[in-house]
Amino acid sequence: MEPAFGSEGFRRHQEEVGSEDLDALVDQIRALNVEITNDPTLGRGYRIGHSYLCGEVPDDEGWLRDVVECDIVPMLEEYWFDDPSKARDWESRLLGVLSQ
Repeated sequence: MEPAFGSEGFRRHQEEVGSEDLDALVDQIRALNVEITNDPTLGRGYRIGHSYLCGEVPDDEGWLRDVVECDIVPMLEEYWFDDPSKARDWESRLLGVLSQ
């Protein structure tokens, strides 16, 4: 299944949430997906999908940090187990766009 960050349904979800953090995180995940696609040990099938950022509209933005820390970063650590600095770099980039 293709990540559908540009789909009408996901764009509606973004508008409903109305979060600059979500928008910035989506941009970073799109950049991450380019790197994953171009990685010869991974490829298109390993891209991060929009479903991580869907669901109920949250009451606060701490949920984005939880998604990054509990779902996406552990996956990146598995993807790049042989290059932990790459996983840490992406962790910093993803968390860096979120408000404190």
